[in-house]
Amino acid sequence: MNGSGISGEVTMPKGVLLDTSFFLRFLNSADPLFKNADDYFRYFLKNDFSLFISTISVAEFCVGGTADQLPLKNLKILPFNFDHARRTRQFARILFDARNKGAVDFTKRLLIPNDSKLFAQADYEAQIEFYLTTDVESIKAYNTLKKSDKVQFTVIDLNDSYSEVFGILDI
Repeated sequence: MNGSGISGEVTMPKGVLLDTSFFLRFLNSADPLFKNADDYFRYFLKNDFSLFISTISVAEFCVGGTADQLPLKNLKILPFNFDHARRTRQFARILFDARNKGAVDFTKRLLIPNDSKLFAQADYEAQIEFYLTTDVESIKAYNTLKKSDKVQFTVIDLNDSYSEVFGILDI
């Protein structure tokens, strides 16, 4: 849906990278955050966001589910590539240094490679503006990276309603 603006500049559609925790809630109607996940999904589709899922999240999801459970017809698959790997190094270094200095405590993770990889993808891909998750440790890692002024995307916590995040009256 790349189009031309009035001045002739090419505009890129907005994008969001949905992490594994999003899909675990979205695909389980009994989950307390199912409604939020469903509302975000509908909001993003209605507002022409490109919805991305990383091959990393597909692998994580498939530990307990199968790929055919994912709403693949609405998603763009984002393979982890060489450029993402190079950016991961930068993010992982910042996070490991912060952990080693005691600036952040990743109590539920001994290592942080998947967070770094997913963040690198969100950051490297110019179309991706948002990263949607419920993972508290991932949000903690993002907040650490954000202090370094190295990230070009915004994390959205699925616990916050889409109407609150985007300033929309939910009537």
